[in-house]
Amino acid sequence: MRGLVFSFLISLTMLSPCYVYAADKELNILTWSDYMDEENMPKDFEKETGIKVRLDFYESNEEMIAKLQAGGASQYDIIVPSDFIMSSLINLKLIQPLDHSKIPNLVNLSEEFKNTTFDSGNIYSAGWQWGTIGLLYDKTKISELEASSWSIIFDSAKKSGSFALIDSVREMLGITLLYLGYDFNSIDPNQLKKAAELLIKTKKRKNCIGFKGGVGGRNEVISGSANIAIVYNGDGITAVYKNPKRFGFIVPKEGSEIWLDSMCIPAKAPNTEAAHKWINWVLKPKVGAALTNYNYCATPNQAALPYIDKKVLEDPGIWPTPEIMDKLVFCKDLKKDIRIIDEIWTRIKSH
Repeated sequence: MRGLVFSFLISLTMLSPCYVYAADKELNILTWSDYMDEENMPKDFEKETGIKVRLDFYESNEEMIAKLQAGGASQYDIIVPSDFIMSSLINLKLIQPLDHSKIPNLVNLSEEFKNTTFDSGNIYSAGWQWGTIGLLYDKTKISELEASSWSIIFDSAKKSGSFALIDSVREMLGITLLYLGYDFNSIDPNQLKKAAELLIKTKKRKNCIGFKGGVGGRNEVISGSANIAIVYNGDGITAVYKNPKRFGFIVPKEGSEIWLDSMCIPAKAPNTEAAHKWINWVLKPKVGAALTNYNYCATPNQAALPYIDKKVLEDPGIWPTPEIMDKLVFCKDLKKDIRIIDEIWTRIKSH
């Protein structure tokens, strides 16, 4: 009986070209939630290419890597990792080199995004969006002056009310190090110990509602569950644009991180042809502009700038001023020293 069923399925597949066509015309993307117009952007791509887009989401780079290692490397065609996780993806052989002949729109990237420290020459990646991390705050409860320093989070004497931390090891730990006057990328054991102690003490305070990944912190502030939260600037600006009288976003004076997220193709992606088409399509000037006009993150696509809304293009929360840029730091590839960071983070989360 089992043999008859198998023979039937084989015959059905051979007689049904639609079955093969459907598999060939599907693109599976694993990305951050609320990072694109999840309804219209896939439809626009399908309209132009005939390829249907399916979206799956994660709220942290660690969650994304776990999904890839659990079989996702052969299930997804596109992922959107952060800069500091790229070396791990390359070393673990979880992503594959790009075929530049299939991505002519790579020329639209700004020069600084063609020669990044983690992937010079865009061998494995093509820029998606870049931005910063700062504080989204409720203006009815927190003043701009109070929000202008990370002390509103770390100093228990400050009247912050409820607040949310960000659930990202390198970024949360780096911000804590900056507040203490250390290097964002420090691997000094004593400095890391002090940062860990401060974070543990901070998360144990009654008014801390915990570590929130992705858009979690933003949603807590919008709902009124938190007065202030550490968020990615795009998430913060989204809230501000929806209700500018109530919400504000700021990069604190001690400095913060500047980040770059990129498009990559998993090592065993089932549809690499569609993946390359997606990357090339996203790098079109008007598509890149529409992405920034939607998620309020800066685009690495130089050719997109003329098509970005004036209000968005002139917003310092999206395009940091030179004064802010001077205080922003990229996450460095810590190579083997990342083990120290992982151990510290495990200790912080378990206490």
